[in-house]
Amino acid sequence: MIGHRTAVDGAHFAFTDRWGGVSAVPYDSLNLGGAVGDDPAAVRANRALAAGALGRDPGRVVWMNQVHGRDVAVVGEPWGSGPVPAVDATVTTRADLTLAVLTADCVPVLLADPQARVVGAAHAGRPGLVAGVVPATVEMMITLGADPGRLIALLGPSVCGKCYEVPAVLRDEVAAVVPQAYAETSWGTPAVDVSAGVRAQLARRGVRVHEAPTVCTLESPEHFSYRRESVTGRLAGYVWLDGTT
Repeated sequence: MIGHRTAVDGAHFAFTDRWGGVSAVPYDSLNLGGAVGDDPAAVRANRALAAGALGRDPGRVVWMNQVHGRDVAVVGEPWGSGPVPAVDATVTTRADLTLAVLTADCVPVLLADPQARVVGAAHAGRPGLVAGVVPATVEMMITLGADPGRLIALLGPSVCGKCYEVPAVLRDEVAAVVPQAYAETSWGTPAVDVSAGVRAQLARRGVRVHEAPTVCTLESPEHFSYRRESVTGRLAGYVWLDGTT
């Protein structure tokens, strides 16, 4: 259920795998995505199971309507019963909230400055990398008191540069914006390494990446992969602070 979890100076980070939930094939079993065709009741149950495994209140987990853009929302309360905003990153200073990001090949980016008491979560796919969603998240966190030199970033499971095949023209377009994303598959065709691009964007802003186990979602049967399965579930990354306020 929780594939990786760590805590650094009062900030907590976690990433799920695909197991331990109630969803049926092809979403088996811990699908946390609410817009992929799964039974909504199963998704709600899975979200409650994952939050419970982390010791968090599922009603105070903040999800996003991810659209591969660069918009960032500052969150002070859960969205409630209204529409979930179309954003690809959230930030908060509230310790009673947990920020969540959904992925199935894209890079989930979790950020925290424990001293400034601010955390962020970003969804960085290829379009989001080019749009600059991760730098935009860092800048929003700075406005809330974060210091790039204190920020801790964790990158979760995603498709690796050796597997993310794209047309050569698309690789060139991405590399024109983020050169470090230029890659080649293990079989010698053009590829994009979104994780390497995100790392470069963070490094340019002085943000250190806390190393976590490297997982390629396309290669790992323990994780959902859209490129491998097309109709499939979604993994989640979670970030939160110690305390209650």
